[in-house]
Order: sequence, then structure tokens, then C-alpha cells
Amino acid sequence: MASIYRRLVDKFCYSRMGTGGEGQGFTPVMPKIMQLLTSKAVRAIAIIAFTLLVILGLFQLPSASFDRFRYNSSSSSSPPSYSLSPSTLATSSPGTLQPDELNGIDWSRFAYVQYVTDTAYLCNSVMLFEILHRLGSKAHRLMMYPSSFTVDGASTEESRLLRQARDKYGVKLMPIEIQRRETSDATWAEGFTKLLAFNQTQYDRVLSLDSDSTVLQTMDELFLAPSAPVAMPRAYWLNFDDRILSAQLILIEPSESEFNRVMNAMNAAKSNDYDMEIVNNLYKDSCLVLPHRPYNLLTGEFRSDKHSDYLGNSEEEWDPEKIFKEAKFLHFSDWPVPKPWLSASPSMIQDKQPKCQKNPKTGEEDDCRSRDLWLGFYSDFKQRQQDVCGLGTTKRSMETLGERRPEERGPYEPVFQ
Repeated sequence: MASIYRRLVDKFCYSRMGTGGEGQGFTPVMPKIMQLLTSKAVRAIAIIAFTLLVILGLFQLPSASFDRFRYNSSSSSSPPSYSLSPSTLATSSPGTLQPDELNGIDWSRFAYVQYVTDTAYLCNSVMLFEILHRLGSKAHRLMMYPSSFTVDGASTEESRLLRQARDKYGVKLMPIEIQRRETSDATWAEGFTKLLAFNQTQYDRVLSLDSDSTVLQTMDELFLAPSAPVAMPRAYWLNFDDRILSAQLILIEPSESEFNRVMNAMNAAKSNDYDMEIVNNLYKDSCLVLPHRPYNLLTGEFRSDKHSDYLGNSEEEWDPEKIFKEAKFLHFSDWPVPKPWLSASPSMIQDKQPKCQKNPKTGEEDDCRSRDLWLGFYSDFKQRQQDVCGLGTTKRSMETLGERRPEERGPYEPVFQ
């Protein structure tokens, strides 16, 4: 810089005077402005100065523009923690939560809950908890079991399964008294026990799942849904205008007040009122409605010829493999086909299994995906029943199970022709 400036001065700021040769005196003169501005030396100085300013500016940008995204190390030695209570989650969705927020969730505030009334349902419950354990679900697992069952110090089938659930799958065990009511159908007389989930106030939220089901994917995200005393999907297979809620999956915020409401309704229930009627009467107009797709798929849907109610529109084409892959909770409901832990005759299965569909291109009945998936649901259940519980299928005649007349069935049992 100094040498360039010196040459500039030598060239423009002095003019040789007189006619003499070298060595005569010099007299300073004022250079012309245009000569200065158009000189190579001035342009060089301008370029260098601009470059230096840009470099200095880049060094200053991080502290000037991005400091607001940094943690304040002077006030805290660690990043801020997040407490995502159900009330604050109304403004967040699981898909938009950042890793720091997800890592800050206290999953001990939430639990999947099951109720057990007998040995068969105990096995079903253990099977569900095994799946949740295998899927890596983060929420707690709580089993409400009959206080008449012994956990330790006994060699019964019930004690073995209870210890297995506790020791192998991390299930918390809670003895309870079975809630029985005189009802028109003894099948659901003990289903009121499910409603004890409203009293599990040691948790902020519990997700009650019917044990005659299969969990296909973890549903931890439901615990982060907007706050509501109760959240349920619709019973999509029933009349849409009736807006009936399905009690196969219930997301509950336990509290003393809600539990008292539920118990009062249960004590006042009529002979044809069951757990589903109670929650519908109480929460039909106030609950948070969960999408039945993918949280409430019936096995009977694969036997149906009409799928618009489940799909939610009449334009989408039924694709059984796609539906199965997106579903998270599958409920066994195929009347008059018995529940999967009961024995059905081969003729019953042959008669009621889904039919193969015609290929629109060939006209041949070669699309058997619905049938194959449906059969797979039952075979998988029985295999897991053996692998997880060490139990076989219960032998019970169809006369005591599925031969009830339509008017004798429960009001919310689906009918698929």
C-alpha cells in the first residue's frame, strides 16, 4: 500500500520546473481529479480496500446473525429441557417436534394399559405387551389383573404369565377387583373392568387397548395428542350419522372427577348397556376423535365387499396390502367366526374367509391378497400364543360361541356379509 501511494504522489503531485536537467528543484502542483480517479493505482487501492471490508464483515456475521440460536452458556451449562404436557401439545404435532423436544419427553408419565379377567385374556394381554416391548415403545406398560391371581410363590399358569410380563416385558402389575354387572349378554358382563383405567391417576395419560387385538406398529405418538379427557376413534362400520365411538382403543387423561363420572354411569347402567354405551353417553359430543385409519382396523374389513367407510371416500381403490402396512392397531372382529384363541371348524373358516377378487385385466379370480392376509392374522395369533404364552387354542364348540341370532348379538358387533 505504501509503495503504491508513493508512486502515485511521484507521478501526479510534483511537476518538474524549468529547462534544466536532472537535479533541478521540484515544485508541487495539484493533479487533475479525473487523472486520479482513472489511474490504475487508485483502482488497485479500491479493490484491496473492498476485499478487506468483505473479509472483516464475514468474521463478524456469526456473532451478529446467529447468536439467537445458541444456548446462553452464562446462565446454563446445558441445553434447556422441555416439558411437553398434554395441554401444551395442542400447538405441536409429532411430525414437527425437534429432536431436543422428543428427547425431553418424560415417557414415565404415559402408559399402555390392559385389563385381565381370566387366563385366556391374560395371555392375550401378555402377547400385546410382548409386541410393544419388541417394537421399542417408550411408554410404560400397566396390567390390571384380578386380585385373586397370585404373582410370586405359586406355580399356576396365571402366576407364570404375570411374572413373565413383569420380568421379561417390563409390565407394571396392579391387582384390581373385577367389575361385573348383570347384563343381557354374559359375554360383556366383565368388560366394565376396562373403565378402571380412568382411575390410574399416577399417569398423565393412559392408552387402553382391547386385548382381542394385535398391535402392528407403536402408537407412542398418541400420547402427544392435544389435551382432552378422552380420545377415541369412530366405529366406522356403523351408521356414520350416529357418530358412535369405538371403545377398542381409548386414550384417557385419568382424574378423580372423570372416574367418578364413569363409575356413576356404570352403576346406573341398564341390562343392555356395556362399557361402549357408557363412554358414548358420556363423551360422544366432547371427546377428541382419533382417525380410525390407521388406529382402528377390523379383521372383518378384509371380508367386506364395501370399503368406502374405512377408506373415508368412494374414490380410493381397496389395496389390502397398503391398508395392512399403514395400520397400527388390528382388532379381531369377524362374527360369527370366533376369536382367534378359540377353535373354529375348518368348514367355518372355508365358508367365511375373504373371497378372491377378479383381475380386471384377465377376468380370473387371482387376487387373493385379502384372503391370504386374513388367514395370516389368525395363524400369526395362534403361533404367538404358543411362542409367548406356551398355550394352545381353546377348544370350545361353536354352539356356545358364534351361533347366536343377530338380535342376540351386542349392539355394536359388526356384521360383514
